[in-house]
Amino acid sequence: MKSTRDKILQTLLKKPRSTINDLAEAVGINPISVRHHLTNLQMEGLVEGQEERHGVGRPRLVYLLTDEGMEHFPTRYMRLTTRLLSQMKETMPGPVITNLFNQVAEDLASQYANDIKGLSMEERLDFVQDILAQEGFTVEWEKKDGQYHIHETSCPYYQIGVAHPEVCAVDQTLISKMLALPANKVQCILSGNAQCTYVVQPVAVKTK
Repeated sequence: MKSTRDKILQTLLKKPRSTINDLAEAVGINPISVRHHLTNLQMEGLVEGQEERHGVGRPRLVYLLTDEGMEHFPTRYMRLTTRLLSQMKETMPGPVITNLFNQVAEDLASQYANDIKGLSMEERLDFVQDILAQEGFTVEWEKKDGQYHIHETSCPYYQIGVAHPEVCAVDQTLISKMLALPANKVQCILSGNAQCTYVVQPVAVKTK
């Protein structure tokens, strides 16, 4: 049996831009309870509210799923993506495919070029951690023996990567570009490790 929360999400999937009264009627609970659930769903980033004008008077508040909320539902995007990559690999050379993934990462990194100017190495690592988290990774980093170890304990590309490991170039290239240093992969979930780990060697400061 679906929870009230899931019923609200399902209703917004079928009927986006619903009001609280619309949702109360669809789910079968009172508007006060709907408002409580919506507040929690907004805090989780699954739902957003927007003002909408409807004739004379004050705008009304309507609700819709965010991108993250849409991902709450099973889709066939993964199957389509895998098929597209298989087709690309049949018609394009391997280096071209890898270069495409690298370009995706470089384009993403370029969006944040101004944000990381003047940041220290560890500030950049924190920034990279946040960016990767937005992409669906769970990331931690630590300084060990004078090197920085970046651990990805979960990977949103895992299912695609099983058949198409070239996708791993995206996060590796992104890390390298954001830190302006090579990120050397020493562990990979696809190889049976518990996590993906990249090691970055800081540039030594020369003393006179």
